[in-house]
Amino acid sequence: MDSFDDAPRAALDWHRAGKGAALATVIETWGSAPRPRGSQLAISEDAELVGSVSGGCVEGAVVAEALDAMGDGRHRVLEYGVSDDEAFAVGLACGGTIRILLEPVGGTLPAALLEDLTARRSRAEPVGQVVDIETGATHLTSDVAERLRADRSDFEPDGHSFVTLHAPPLRLAVVGGVHVAQALVPMARLAGYAATVIDPREAFAAPARFPDTALVHDWPDEAMRAFAPDARSAVVLLTHDPKLDDPALIEALRSPAFYVGALGSTRTHAKRVTRLLEAGLSEAEIARIDAPIGLDIGARSPGEIAVAILAAMTQALRRG
Repeated sequence: MDSFDDAPRAALDWHRAGKGAALATVIETWGSAPRPRGSQLAISEDAELVGSVSGGCVEGAVVAEALDAMGDGRHRVLEYGVSDDEAFAVGLACGGTIRILLEPVGGTLPAALLEDLTARRSRAEPVGQVVDIETGATHLTSDVAERLRADRSDFEPDGHSFVTLHAPPLRLAVVGGVHVAQALVPMARLAGYAATVIDPREAFAAPARFPDTALVHDWPDEAMRAFAPDARSAVVLLTHDPKLDDPALIEALRSPAFYVGALGSTRTHAKRVTRLLEAGLSEAEIARIDAPIGLDIGARSPGEIAVAILAAMTQALRRG
């Protein structure tokens, strides 16, 4: 899934309130579809909706099927052909076929399993829900390391067991509460990242500059160790001050972070490389740095630079 949305929680809450509820999951789609495999939509018996499976192409039809599923308690695999006109209405060039797994809560989707799933999600534990689309049998698995690296839900090799990956949000550590960071943080949040701004200068990393954002005022190397970048983390260094950037950079380059980028010109980066070599980093570690930071789109303003950085992060995440 591409965001830590609330569809499973909504379905559970409706069930607890005594309402019928169902969970719809995209299991197959065409290349340019608006929602990827693993995207989910929760539906209540009152036709309340949380989440999305198509961006609007087939939601209405799914709701009608969900109401039937709530009545008989059986799962369904729905298949829809999306016309070119329908696809165009949601911003796509062409249509295709979408398949959706529909599970009624309390039926083939046991409430106890949904409670376990939402509890694990609330603890930010990566977990997969495995469903045999032929029988409806389902269970949870923690063996999702490979899926986390690919960041995708998909079928198992048997062709009939679909694994919906429920992963915590992607994380972003930004060192330096500067203008570029003020543009980047809200953009990254829209792209599904939980952002943390690190800057010992409290006037820079201030709530007024970064509303609703985790702010850390420790020295950057200490803050980076506490942040503990993992394979779903990106690190961006923006201070232009080696005293702040370098300590955090050393920690980030020795972590599994999928992206590490640092602001600065080619000349500035050459000086940075010399300092990092003297600090004991290898050439291979240093080569991980995206510098000058971001895709080369001719960006000039803080907002444009933020776009370039987020694009580079996306490229690193999706294409490796």
